[in-house]
Amino acid sequence: MSRVRVSLLVLGLGYLFLYAPLICIAVYSFNESRFVSSWTGFSFKWYISLLSDPIILQATWTSIKIATMAATMSVCIGTIAAIIMNRFGRFRGKTFFVSAIAAPLVIPEVIIGLSLLMLFVGMEKLFGWPNRIGNTTVVIAHITLTIAYVTMIVQSRLHYLDHSVEEAALDLGASPIKVFFVITLPMIFPAIILGWLLAFALSLDDVVIAGFVAGPGSTTLPMIVFSSLRFGISPQINALATILMTVLTVGVISAAIVMYNRKPQDGN
Repeated sequence: MSRVRVSLLVLGLGYLFLYAPLICIAVYSFNESRFVSSWTGFSFKWYISLLSDPIILQATWTSIKIATMAATMSVCIGTIAAIIMNRFGRFRGKTFFVSAIAAPLVIPEVIIGLSLLMLFVGMEKLFGWPNRIGNTTVVIAHITLTIAYVTMIVQSRLHYLDHSVEEAALDLGASPIKVFFVITLPMIFPAIILGWLLAFALSLDDVVIAGFVAGPGSTTLPMIVFSSLRFGISPQINALATILMTVLTVGVISAAIVMYNRKPQDGN
């Protein structure tokens, strides 16, 4: 067997190992039976039942709101951080700045969640804010978690940009602000979208940190799923997971296609 065939075989087995569980969830979301041990027929009843479950729908809506706000703020802060890391050269405190940005990548989520909970409790005693843990504290915690991922994605895109276009615009009299919004931002926009999608997915998936900083009325979907493990996974969860996987997959693939198609235009 040739080396190419061996490589393709190993790659195929790797993808099968990663995606076979997701395929099983999608398939059994259409199973008429609630048990995965038997297939009793094709049915959409779990999707219909999902639409009438107020607990899951409320938790899903809460997760989507939190993930949207966290991803948006992470993109804004992470893009600024990436520009500072890429364009400002060496400055006093840069090592500390980069380390602080990258810290959530290596610190266990349990430590992040516990430290943030202690921070919020201390702030409430000193300043009276936040007056209780809830959606706001979960959003702040998820921003802390996802900023590092957005920063790394945008910074890698900035690293490979052709700066001659920006320099030409500056030589022609354009202000740095105008150069950023007219030239730089459109060139890094696909990376920003990809970073937003990744931050959204990470926030939507988190259960450890949210378990520390979530309060009454801010229960997220992963917390509902995790708490229901004692009674077995409901097929409604399979249906919801299939919908979320489909939406996120379409979004990530679309962003990747846009980034790939823009490469020749950027001159890279």
